Amino acid sequence: MGSNSALYDPCPPLPNVQEMVRSDPFQVPERYIRDEKDIANDAGLCSQLSSEVPIIDFSLLSNGNKEELHKLDQACKEWGFFQMVNHGVATEITKGLNDSAQKFFELPIEEKNKIAMPPNDIQGYGHSHVDQVLDWSDKLVLVVYPQQYRKLDVWPPSPFKEAIETYSSELRRIGEELLRSVSLRMGMEKDALLRLHQELVQPMSVAYYPPCFMPDKVMGLSPHSDKGTLGVLMQEEDVPGLQIKHERKWVPIKPLPNAFVVNVGDIIEIWSNGKYKSIEHRVVTNKSKARISYSTFYIPHRNVDIEPLDPMVLESPGSLPLYKKVTYGDYLKQTQKMKKEGKAHVTEVAKIAN
Repeated sequence: MGSNSALYDPCPPLPNVQEMVRSDPFQVPERYIRDEKDIANDAGLCSQLSSEVPIIDFSLLSNGNKEELHKLDQACKEWGFFQMVNHGVATEITKGLNDSAQKFFELPIEEKNKIAMPPNDIQGYGHSHVDQVLDWSDKLVLVVYPQQYRKLDVWPPSPFKEAIETYSSELRRIGEELLRSVSLRMGMEKDALLRLHQELVQPMSVAYYPPCFMPDKVMGLSPHSDKGTLGVLMQEEDVPGLQIKHERKWVPIKPLPNAFVVNVGDIIEIWSNGKYKSIEHRVVTNKSKARISYSTFYIPHRNVDIEPLDPMVLESPGSLPLYKKVTYGDYLKQTQKMKKEGKAHVTEVAKIAN
């Protein structure tokens, strides 16, 4: 963002997963296959908990409904994730985005590579993170707001470009309203969290997960928690893939019609002094179907100091802060260098040792 490329280590070029599958659907290179020990030690699946994932009515929330605000508080405290209905984004907007994205990913690789991600940045088409085991996905990552951070040379052509703008404008409204509601539940005035961001930065990631011949051994997206404030996901209704960790089990998030999935990020965890926790989540692969997902993130300006807020510290046992003060840019830079391993980065970078 601006000179924010300095926050990210150069990413070496990686093979395009969609092209690999096109040329040989039965080929899975070793770098994508999880370690047998990791697979054996993996937490079990608990599909029956899927129906218990909280559902929040955005229209009630934005009108200050006390019962819905209480449900938001419980969802952030007990799950760190919730499904959100009645968000007010018209179906033609979400359908327009989805149709444009499908057409973009169907383009020849030479066309898509015209907006390839530069090696020292995270905006563009490609891969923004390299780990020991690679994820089975290709991504388009853009910073949409504030507008001065847009790098239009790596934006897709029309009509996908306009579809992203229209959808992101709606998601701006939703993100600001969600932050106001969380602010109220944290015992502050409703615009307090928005002001703490200095400027609300809004990146977007459109991820394409091709079918995978070895879905039990390959991850679409490795387990992690989000390093921002909040995340809002739109996922396809007919191809599930998202799983969240709850009570040490992986819980599939079954897509609800016309619903978004919202999650707490690391920064809310730190500001709330651990009352609300960012949650590990991952994306599994599918043997026969491709999947596209649309993630919008809300993050602070890189110069913002992040630390537990006074009202939340006072609520905590012994009224003690559980996290150190860290500048957001430093937090990103330090965690970017670490192996993507669940939530280990939060403990190492921000948590005060007992």
